[in-house]
Amino acid sequence: MKNFLLLLLLVSFGNLTASYGQKLNRTEKKILKSVEANNIEAIEFLKEVVNINSGTMNHEGVKEVGKVFGDAFEQIGFNTSWIDMSEVNRAGHLFAEIKGNRGKRVLLIGHLDTVFEADSPFQEFTMVNDSIAHAPGGNDMKGGNVIILYALKALADNGLLNDGQIIAAFTGDEEATGKPLSISRKPLIDAGKRSDIALGFENSTGYNEATITRRGSSDWKVETSGIRAHSSEIFSDRVGAGAIFEMSRIINEFYNKVKGEEFLTFNPGILLGGTQMNYQQELSKGDVFGKSNVVAQTAVVYGGLRFISEEQKENARAKMREIAANNLPNTSAKISFIDSYPAMAPTEGNMAVLEELSQVSQALGQGKVEPYDPLKRGAADVSFVAAYTDCLDGLGAMGDFGHTPQETVNLNTFENLTKRAALLIYRLINQ
Repeated sequence: MKNFLLLLLLVSFGNLTASYGQKLNRTEKKILKSVEANNIEAIEFLKEVVNINSGTMNHEGVKEVGKVFGDAFEQIGFNTSWIDMSEVNRAGHLFAEIKGNRGKRVLLIGHLDTVFEADSPFQEFTMVNDSIAHAPGGNDMKGGNVIILYALKALADNGLLNDGQIIAAFTGDEEATGKPLSISRKPLIDAGKRSDIALGFENSTGYNEATITRRGSSDWKVETSGIRAHSSEIFSDRVGAGAIFEMSRIINEFYNKVKGEEFLTFNPGILLGGTQMNYQQELSKGDVFGKSNVVAQTAVVYGGLRFISEEQKENARAKMREIAANNLPNTSAKISFIDSYPAMAPTEGNMAVLEELSQVSQALGQGKVEPYDPLKRGAADVSFVAAYTDCLDGLGAMGDFGHTPQETVNLNTFENLTKRAALLIYRLINQ
């Protein structure tokens, strides 16, 4: 992305200065001691919330995790509210807030739901060794949620949350957003409009990287139709090519004619076709009936599109529409798009927040922090507020294999990541 590379050339870390430099003051050292004292409790809290299934469509599980976090936030002086989202067939969101007028107004973003639904075999927190745990959602992103909570607890333990504005926003449907977005993301966007800086606690990619730009995400669906007939008549003037050949043509042309632009990717995630089809889009599954001697009359593919800007998204969509309209004989195709996440562009403001984090990291002996490659990250809720406030993401837990039954969380890094978050928040609300 030319704009991203240009920004990195124009805005160097050497030209940015942080308010506190790389030294820790007496108060900050007290904050670190509080994080250390609370670390065992934080890991036990993580284990508790991981063991509550909160797959996006397990609404009761999402609410239960929200209640556990809500009670914990109230214990450190936050006012909490649960925002029901049954209107969009989702559980809802937890918001915790303290109000004040000092320093930067900070929005902290997490999510309560995971990709592991109630019927998933991956349900429990289990230790692999003395530092690594298998944990459904432990890395993405209950670990990040716990880091938010215990970073703020360290500040509360030292009486440092008075007269600052901090909003902790935990959505209940990040892994499968409720539609329309105008309803499901309105509370988050409203919070972004009342904030100066948004910090996202999606999984960390390491001490020395953080996210100043994220690609946006959109879903797309192609539905094709053909004439049902005996297979001996396929390619005839009366029958034509059938729905599956038409779908194959479209996907192949997407690959050949849309693929290749930097930072643009698209993926067909599910494909069904045959004589009869039952596709349950909400549940991401379906079944089909067909025979080798019957020309298929219907097919569907559902996929995702990733982009670095709205312009790139619209250009890709235009190409996909053109391809879908150029049908094989006696077939038809319909393509539709559903917006999910906007892109989060790299800005000077985002770079400045990254430098604040880098100064904290160096003060803690964790090294300099630089921008993470947007090709290696998915979409996230922070993008919804990027138009209204400076943003930084990737401040959450470390681990591997997110979204898989092998997902892990690295407990040895938990304390250091919480220290980093606590000091960053403290410095921001005192600027």
